[in-house]
Amino acid sequence: MMDNKRLTKAEARALGGLTLAFFGDSVYEVLVRERIVRGGTLPVDALHKKAVKMVNAGFQSKAFDVIEPMLSEDELEIFKRGRNATGNNVPRSSNPKDYRRATGFEALFGYLYLIGENDRINELFEAITNMPQE
Repeated sequence: MMDNKRLTKAEARALGGLTLAFFGDSVYEVLVRERIVRGGTLPVDALHKKAVKMVNAGFQSKAFDVIEPMLSEDELEIFKRGRNATGNNVPRSSNPKDYRRATGFEALFGYLYLIGENDRINELFEAITNMPQE
């Protein structure tokens, strides 16, 4: 069972950028999967393919461009902490710039979840899901 205790901003900030990104990756993926499942029943492989289109470094880097103008200074600082974190090995399937930006993006989602900013998460996610698709 999940502990619903929110962290204070100071407690969440005490976590490293990669730790926030580790957690934020799951927060973002759950949002994507929920959105897809609410769209109707599909074979599992089709569900997976739809999710992968939104849960990858390239997409998340582009999604950051959409939400960046919406971010507060505090949120932008959290993004930068994740983006600039060291010890992050870039997979061959991604370019380093996109991967670092995606890490910052995930850190932001992790931070917002941990401090209980669910409405803010939903606001940002809505902007992402409304961005033009290629």
